[in-house]
Amino acid sequence: MDTASLRRHLHGSGIMPTRQRMEIAGVLLAKPQHLSADQILGILQKAGSAVSKATVYNTLNLFAENGLVRPINVEGERTLYDSNTENHAHFYNLDSGAITDIDAILVHDLPPPPDGTEIAEIDLVIRIRNRKEK
Repeated sequence: MDTASLRRHLHGSGIMPTRQRMEIAGVLLAKPQHLSADQILGILQKAGSAVSKATVYNTLNLFAENGLVRPINVEGERTLYDSNTENHAHFYNLDSGAITDIDAILVHDLPPPPDGTEIAEIDLVIRIRNRKEK
């Protein structure tokens, strides 16, 4: 996505496109991918950016609140940010840390939500591990 398109995308999501936000969006929204805040920070620092860790975290939270990315909690405190905001599930490999999109999963016979509530979305992460040789 070029700079002008990225700027319009942020504006369209209600986000003021500051230099730091543009840098972070440029990394994360460049293609469908799953990145942690630390990975984004590392990419930006390698490119010569002086963006702080706090700015990366705050910006990712802002992007998530405004629907630009989907946070995926994979292990305890570890969160990956998914640039694909369409409904989909994931395989998460416990051994390698790799995450793979699953395009279509049908969920049937969900229990009704508590009174006065409705289901907003379903996040599904299927944790897998490498088979052990026998």
